[in-house]
Amino acid sequence: MKADEVRIESVCGVNIMEAEDHVPDPARFSDDAAACIVSVKGLKENWQKWSDEHREYQKHNPFSQDTRPGAAVPQRGRDGYGRPPQGSVTEQRGKDAHTHVSREVEELCQVIRNIGQPGDKDGDGRGGDGTVVIVEFGKLFERYVTISNKLVGILLRARKQGLVDFEGEMLWQRKDDHALITLLQ
Repeated sequence: MKADEVRIESVCGVNIMEAEDHVPDPARFSDDAAACIVSVKGLKENWQKWSDEHREYQKHNPFSQDTRPGAAVPQRGRDGYGRPPQGSVTEQRGKDAHTHVSREVEELCQVIRNIGQPGDKDGDGRGGDGTVVIVEFGKLFERYVTISNKLVGILLRARKQGLVDFEGEMLWQRKDDHALITLLQ
């Protein structure tokens, strides 16, 4: 008997192996008995198909141990390094996130303009020539927390873009409530 000619029949949890030409008709079983006839050849073909697909996938996976020349390995310094493929869903998600954060930075600047006081570039509040707008972190936090829970992150992004300035690396609620935030534009 060949391996591809064998069938496994499961009736009430008991497996019976029979030759393919001697397989009983599943209709003879009652509805209560679970009848499952599986071809070993079919199992083998399904496994081989999965194996071939996985091998092909690994050829294009830069993190696999596949060292064949067909493997795409990103090179530092080249265009596209560290970026998702153009037109991919990942690239679109990144663009959407960038747009969302940009909108939040603009909204933060508008809130600072609305609640802040005109000041000078020194940030001390004296002799306000109106070139900048200054607000205390505590006052901004109380107002902005109803808009977004990401105030400090958005402030850091705005500082990186050169829109605001404040002392220190990070601002903490209560500890830095009197720290001055300067809107530069």
